[in-house]
Amino acid sequence: RKNTKRVPSFRKLLRTSQIKLDNKLKNKQYKQKSAAKKYRKEQKKLREAVRDAISRKPFPLEESKKKVAGKWEEKEEEDALPLDMMDEDDLKLMEDLAQKASFLTRDLSSNEPVHIKKRKHESVIEKYEKVPRRLQTEPEKELIHLLPIKDKSGIIPQAVEKPVLNVEHDEEEDTEEMEEAEDFNEEPLPVLTPEEMAAQRRQKLRERKMHIAALASAILSEPDSNIKKLKELRAMLMEQDPNVAVIVRKLVMVSLMEIFKDIAPSYKIRPLTEAEKATKVKKETQKLREFEEGLVSQYKFYLENLEQTIKDWKQRKLKKSNVISLKAYKGLAEVAVKCLCELLVALPHFNFHNNIIVLIVPLMNDPSKMVSELCFEAVKKLFKQDKLGYASLGVVKVISGLVRGRNYNVRPEVLKVFLHLRIKEVELQKDSEDIAPKKKFMTYKEKRKHLSRMQRKWKKAEEKLERELLEAEASESKEKKLKLHTETLNIVFVTYFRILKKAQKSPLLSAVLEGLAKFAHLINVEFFDDLLIVLHSLIASGDLSYRESLHCVLSAFHILSGQGDVLNIDPMKFYTHLYKTLFSLHAGGTNEDIGIVLQCLDVMFAKRRKQVTQQRALAFLKRLSILALHVLPNSSVGILATNRIFMQTFPKMDLLLDNESQGSGVYLPELDEPEHCNAQNTALWELHLLQRHYHPTVQKFAAHLIAGAPTEGSGALSLDLSQRSATELFEAYCMKGMTFNPPVASVTPRRKDTFSKMDSFVDEELNKQLQQHISETVVHKPLDFAKHLKDSSLA
Repeated sequence: RKNTKRVPSFRKLLRTSQIKLDNKLKNKQYKQKSAAKKYRKEQKKLREAVRDAISRKPFPLEESKKKVAGKWEEKEEEDALPLDMMDEDDLKLMEDLAQKASFLTRDLSSNEPVHIKKRKHESVIEKYEKVPRRLQTEPEKELIHLLPIKDKSGIIPQAVEKPVLNVEHDEEEDTEEMEEAEDFNEEPLPVLTPEEMAAQRRQKLRERKMHIAALASAILSEPDSNIKKLKELRAMLMEQDPNVAVIVRKLVMVSLMEIFKDIAPSYKIRPLTEAEKATKVKKETQKLREFEEGLVSQYKFYLENLEQTIKDWKQRKLKKSNVISLKAYKGLAEVAVKCLCELLVALPHFNFHNNIIVLIVPLMNDPSKMVSELCFEAVKKLFKQDKLGYASLGVVKVISGLVRGRNYNVRPEVLKVFLHLRIKEVELQKDSEDIAPKKKFMTYKEKRKHLSRMQRKWKKAEEKLERELLEAEASESKEKKLKLHTETLNIVFVTYFRILKKAQKSPLLSAVLEGLAKFAHLINVEFFDDLLIVLHSLIASGDLSYRESLHCVLSAFHILSGQGDVLNIDPMKFYTHLYKTLFSLHAGGTNEDIGIVLQCLDVMFAKRRKQVTQQRALAFLKRLSILALHVLPNSSVGILATNRIFMQTFPKMDLLLDNESQGSGVYLPELDEPEHCNAQNTALWELHLLQRHYHPTVQKFAAHLIAGAPTEGSGALSLDLSQRSATELFEAYCMKGMTFNPPVASVTPRRKDTFSKMDSFVDEELNKQLQQHISETVVHKPLDFAKHLKDSSLA
């Protein structure tokens, strides 16, 4: 029968301890030796039988034996001559022949020569070996070897077939007898009601929980002594009772996760070398080594169990035991992912952290929303708390490989995780650190010249102490941190540039542009020209969404506001694009994009105030005031806060608070060129409408701007509003929950007579109609309304 035994997998061999492997090897060698020994014994018996048949001691020639009545009788030959009557030559010949076996063993009655008989006896084994062997087509039957028989033809081996019992028939009879005995002995099991089954299940769960709690408390109380109980607790991950298997496995997963978080040391445990294992150590040291070795091995097996649970769920595999249904695998896998995410954040310094990263990062692109969000949040937490940068570098490497390996077919959120990296400085600032004066110690000649012997001695001790302090400072760790941050950022930019070059129509482009907008000030100056050309070509192509084009503008100005100040580049095309597309914003879906617009305005005007002309600032101020009528209250607050910065930063912005025109020309609100729209010849009439806005904060900002945005006096804002940026105010007054922010106070109506209630109702209806008319004429058709005002003023 063909051997169908499966070869054990590499993972199974890893899980087997070294002692088991040694025992398996010894057993295998012992079986091989015993089989070889048995074979040698059989061959030896066969050789002895053949040799005995060949070299059996012959009867002496001078004696003849006859069997008479069962006994041998000797008969002397009458013609036998005594030896003393033979010639010397004949006697010598007889002695020579007696020394040869052929002379003693040959048949004297035969007429064959001596050498023929000898050759015949010697070739018996060869003849036996030359017998043709039959091909074994049928299954080999087990034989019992007997002693061979010798005849004139040679040696005939004897064997008998071993009698084969009818095993199948006997087994069937045994099973029938067993079944009959079971049927006779077994009593019918009692049928449980659903209430009894639920009570039995609760009892089992209670017992399992108590056992888990007892093991966990024992491990936490004395980890060094009870490290073996970790294995017992981990064995409960293979719970076989189908009624409680799912819940017990989940509880054990979470319990082990919390235990490892508590007892894991604050350093990475390395394996001992052979020299360290050979040296004798103290009992305490040996106990610590055993604890660390057991902890690492159990932690490894636990992570493998979590990984296998996730793989079984992804591959929709069922175990052979079928204890857990396929639907329950999803819940088990989600708990396993939660445990891995917790360990990723809690133990970034411990062993196998890179293995956890390799497991978690591909799950960020998982179709299951819950699993992907768990992984996103874990990676974000890891980035935020990683001060040195080792863990962040590992995650960034795996994400870059994932994006490239899947041909940029991943979710945009995978790249948006880069926005949470804590990278504020890289090795670009190393030159300024090298230029800074360092601590200088006196030379030996200077000491001999200026100091006495005792002073030199004290000076030497002081310098030694200062050197040790300098070595102990964080200067070295800071250099390591800068180096890690630089390497991390290089990988991020390589990923971004690959997508800009090869996958411009990919959904990842928005995440790339957002990332470039955040880290653009850290890009090397050599890439500025090419990057600005690429960003402008993306905007001009028209394939981008509005938010993506805003990210392009923001990236370009981040580049120019950092190291790009030294470059002679005019970003007028980016100003024009933003000015032209401001009216694409409204109170609908694009209201969220106003946060990016406010960031762009801050970089374009507040940080580049010296490069911005007055005409450009006036044009943006006027268009932003019109936009404040179209959007939600939080956007209006942010826009008015930006207008406040405009009026305080640039001179002569109060021109728009006066009705008189400055210079020639008429304001052209439909023109998309901010430098040539004659914004100085208009007025901020929108502030009067905003002063009657239903939102109280919008009213305050509008009244503040009408008064000229003063920093002091009656028209000044409160500190809570004046000290917060426009982006912060936009987020603070957000209305995502579809509620007023701040909430509107409820007014209890007073009791009046019927006519007064009717009058108040009519007044409310008239106010509603008037507000609707204003909104239709001003908000939805602001340009026509502005023309109407100008025509009426000219008339």
